[in-house]
Amino acid sequence: MNQILAMPDEKEPIIAEQVESISNEKAAKAPDAEKPPAKKEKPPAIEAKPFQAFINEHYLPGLKAAFDGAGIDPVDLQFVKQKVEVVGYGDAPECWQIQGKWDTAAEKRQFNLYFYTEDIQGQRGFSVTNTASQASTLESFRIDERKVTLDLLLLGVTQRLNGQKWFTRN
Repeated sequence: MNQILAMPDEKEPIIAEQVESISNEKAAKAPDAEKPPAKKEKPPAIEAKPFQAFINEHYLPGLKAAFDGAGIDPVDLQFVKQKVEVVGYGDAPECWQIQGKWDTAAEKRQFNLYFYTEDIQGQRGFSVTNTASQASTLESFRIDERKVTLDLLLLGVTQRLNGQKWFTRN
């Protein structure tokens, strides 16, 4: 039994079943319209990779690119685990280090970035030396950062060596 309903603004009458199906369709569509689109999950940050993978896959290539950009080539970059080669630290335990070495016309230059634990967020140290002598000062490295990133580690080395006037002269 179909009832005919007349809508005031429409010229043709609408059957009650049609009204019900139209309202059901609107109700079914309404919740979808209110749902926010699904968020894409971000891939994990490269700094979350295991320590050695981060250093070998991202940090060393980034550091090499920074040296190439400064016109310093060839630079011997190594990632090694050994004792700290600073005067007075002979008894210190081994730690992971980035060693960078290169020759200029006047001298041999070397810097070391020390990671005391296998964690880029952990304590770090830095030393520089020239003319193939043993470093005499061990400095803290980027200790004020809440979260260490690849860019901050790269910037820290380039700023420190530029402060040494090893990248550019005054």
